[in-house]
Amino acid sequence: MRWKTQAATLDLSRRAMVMGILNVTPDSFSDGGEYDAPDVALERARQMIAEGADIIDVGGESTRPGADDVGSAEEKERTVPVIKALRREWDGLISIDTMKSEVGRAALEAGADIVNDVSGLRDPEMVKICAESGCGVVVMHMQGDPRTMQKNPEYEEVVGEVRGFFEQRLIELTAAGIEKEALCFDPGIGFGKTLEHNLALLRDLEGLEVEGRPLLIGLSRKSFIGKLLESDALADRDWPTVALTAWTRESGAMVHRVHDVRPNREALRMVEAVMGG
Repeated sequence: MRWKTQAATLDLSRRAMVMGILNVTPDSFSDGGEYDAPDVALERARQMIAEGADIIDVGGESTRPGADDVGSAEEKERTVPVIKALRREWDGLISIDTMKSEVGRAALEAGADIVNDVSGLRDPEMVKICAESGCGVVVMHMQGDPRTMQKNPEYEEVVGEVRGFFEQRLIELTAAGIEKEALCFDPGIGFGKTLEHNLALLRDLEGLEVEGRPLLIGLSRKSFIGKLLESDALADRDWPTVALTAWTRESGAMVHRVHDVRPNREALRMVEAVMGG
């Protein structure tokens, strides 16, 4: 299993990768306002790198349910300086978490290697930018949009429908010029899914695999964990996230997007040791 990014082609056949979340936003659900100053964001990135992050995922717009829209200019102002500063001192992988083609282009020009688009590249211009740049691409499934996605999401069979979306996007995106090896798929845990939908997807990750493309799992601190624990405290979600990281690695997920790098990375290495990886 290989994943091609703008900087390198990654071998994901045995060792999973950790994508550290760097939200440079005032309103993200977990850490909004903590890292929205460039110098503070850069220090947080350094910390995650020291803890073993393989990828730093920089996001300038919250995608929590009901979050306010952010214009492209403001989103660029939040993310591009951080990406430029990080690129000057680190040769590792940088991802831009955005739905906007203008932001994606600016981030790639600033030094990003991967576009992580929660909308699944609905914008044709984003498709064009990704094809031309040769960057890595994360295609996420989301029913609806971030403002409305949790208003009564419905599926006849969620695993089959998400897999069908991946299959269709692979055909469409490769026809538009994006290399198949550049694609990574994300089932979008918590994005237009109920608790039952999330659990069904996590139980059958193998059923989501499409033509050997890697799966990215982003479930760190998400609200479904709080519902299962019957707790609203974000701190209560950290160790359950680690447990789910271990579970999803055993089930075949090879990219893990998390807030706390060290414990999740250590969980991956332990699972891989037992699996013989």
